[in-house]
Amino acid sequence: MKSIKIAIPSLIENITIIESFIDNAREKFHINDDIYGNIMISVTECVSNAIVHGNKEDKRKTVRLELRFLDDQIKFIIEDEGEGYDYQHLNDPTSPENLEKSGGRGVFIMKNLCDEIQFENEGSRIVLTFYMN
Repeated sequence: MKSIKIAIPSLIENITIIESFIDNAREKFHINDDIYGNIMISVTECVSNAIVHGNKEDKRKTVRLELRFLDDQIKFIIEDEGEGYDYQHLNDPTSPENLEKSGGRGVFIMKNLCDEIQFENEGSRIVLTFYMN
């Protein structure tokens, strides 16, 4: 197993660092175009949530991202310093009363773009898994 880790202060502009991290991983691990887009959207969405909701944009708190490359899958582990949240009872963004709302779609998007998603530590740690084949 190969692993790469990065930690960023909780500033939303640091998403560009995460995008570069994913682009570098794409080249290093030969991630194909079919899953690259899903990875970019899911991981940046997850890190954004960690910055804004988990760490409340407190630049003294960090968001940690680890990439684990296995034989047939790639995992991204995103962890913030927040207290977590009730990820089992989120509003359905596709229900009529939520369609006009500006937020609340992140977890829904991640669940639809990842092959597997695991919530750990009350939701302050999320593992996004993508199959390579």
